[in-house]
Amino acid sequence: MSHQDEPRHLLVRARGDRSPLYTSDAGFYGDPDGFTTGVPIDDPDLSFPGGLAHGLATWSAARPPGGFTSRPELRKHVEKGLELAQALAKHLGPVWVVRYWDEKHGTMKFVCWGCQRLHWTLDAHGSPPHPVHIIVEGEYKWGPLRAEGFGDFAPDDPAAALGLSDDLIDDLYKWSADFDASMNLYLEERDPERDDVRRRELDHRGEKLTERIARELTPGRTVTYGGLA
Repeated sequence: MSHQDEPRHLLVRARGDRSPLYTSDAGFYGDPDGFTTGVPIDDPDLSFPGGLAHGLATWSAARPPGGFTSRPELRKHVEKGLELAQALAKHLGPVWVVRYWDEKHGTMKFVCWGCQRLHWTLDAHGSPPHPVHIIVEGEYKWGPLRAEGFGDFAPDDPAAALGLSDDLIDDLYKWSADFDASMNLYLEERDPERDDVRRRELDHRGEKLTERIARELTPGRTVTYGGLA
């Protein structure tokens, strides 16, 4: 990975500013006080949906200038901030490293863009934490998806954290099952011409499924079609 390709770092912390987002040149080694450069909520690199942008601005403005004096109010504010930080990390994907400042405990943790859990270290899942460059491929008795260092996997595998829609997950399972059924039928019939017709249809469906996955993936993830084995 080149310097230009390295992820940018973002801290979610309410300080009373319009935007609770801050960045630091220290990158992975930045401490909480080092995140001093404000990042506007309407920064074009972030491309927030309206609801998330409004939620972040409202949450930041809700913090009293001198901090919270009520513990229940502080706890409620921290929980809401975590919810927003998790949504932010999921939206941005692997091209950003998101941290969250827990004002109640005075701690800063990484927010995983895949599972949305909090971690003390960035490599808690390994590297990469979840598959980033995905391949769609039909192979007998294998899952429909591949990734380097991840092997084949199902579209709803929680460890992959793809977040695909239910309809797309169902269609990927169906495509994979139909490929297996087609292979079994060929072994029974040994008819290359009929098998070729079925494979062309499966190949077309695989390409369309790849296009649908591309539309649903978070930024920083890619998908390519690997064809039929």
